[in-house]
Amino acid sequence: MTSHQSTQTMKPATAAKKLGVYLEATPAEFREGAVSRAELNELQANPPQWLQDLRSNGPHPRSAVAAKLGVSIAGLARGGVTEPLTTEQIEALKQENPEWLQRERATQAEVRKEADRIKKKNAERAESRD
Repeated sequence: MTSHQSTQTMKPATAAKKLGVYLEATPAEFREGAVSRAELNELQANPPQWLQDLRSNGPHPRSAVAAKLGVSIAGLARGGVTEPLTTEQIEALKQENPEWLQRERATQAEVRKEADRIKKKNAERAESRD
């Protein structure tokens, strides 16, 4: 019995997410077809110029914008940022440092601190069981 392995493909939106780019900013040929696992691996290993440009200049998806600003995606929404931003726009926001950004960064820092505390507590609990 021979096994026939079919080519694994994904939607362009999934591939864009894995590549960390905003789908609407990708070339039409990328958006219009399915992306195979091999093609995705090739894009990651040897990114073409369009991919390099998107990664460095944007527009960036909300997840990347949130990470670059040090806030959550929900924090972006609370701050009124609902559209993808370019690297230049992100840098301008950092320079401006509006009140909502300061507040969301503080909130995010508290969330991380609490997550670290819980992780440490669970590690200590697991260690004491041994």
